[in-house]
Amino acid sequence: MRDDPVETTRWLLRGDMDIQIIQAYILGALHDGTYSSKHKTFRITQSNLDWLKFLQECFQKLEYKAWIYREGKTRSVHALETTAKFLDLKYDPDNLASKNLRIAYVRGYFDAEGGIPRDSSHWFYIQISQKNHEELVKVKNILESLNIQCGKIHIPSAKVDPDYYRFFISRKSHRDFAQIIGSWHPRKRKILQLRMKI
Repeated sequence: MRDDPVETTRWLLRGDMDIQIIQAYILGALHDGTYSSKHKTFRITQSNLDWLKFLQECFQKLEYKAWIYREGKTRSVHALETTAKFLDLKYDPDNLASKNLRIAYVRGYFDAEGGIPRDSSHWFYIQISQKNHEELVKVKNILESLNIQCGKIHIPSAKVDPDYYRFFISRKSHRDFAQIIGSWHPRKRKILQLRMKI
């Protein structure tokens, strides 16, 4: 396994990676994004600069420009911006024609909206959360069609945010999730490899 978090994912784009797989992945990842009608650009913000650099390379592989900048002088948040024409914040994954494309879409969605513990001593879980309930239902349906068992979609705290939903991947399916869906996010990929020993 590669120790450099950027190299952990960068090597994926070398060779003949299917363009449609990369597009499906980015469409899933875009659920962490916004659209500026003024500038006609899509924007993804993250504290993990390495993942944004990886996304930038994905866009380059697709022959689209994407640029990264820091948000504010004191914040540790960066933004990636692009005018790539295939992007759609309301993209429906039901339109994806193959199992491999649906897997790539969910991988991107997990990398943007998924959570796993950073601390190796913490009880291990895999969760996906989002404010859009309908999107989560579609992601959960794809996972279950791959025989990856999921818990119920629920609101973690109605007091904190009544419009915030999440579901967990069943403990029985952690290894299947890691092997079938996996991650191209440098940090999450490394944690899954270490915790699942794959």
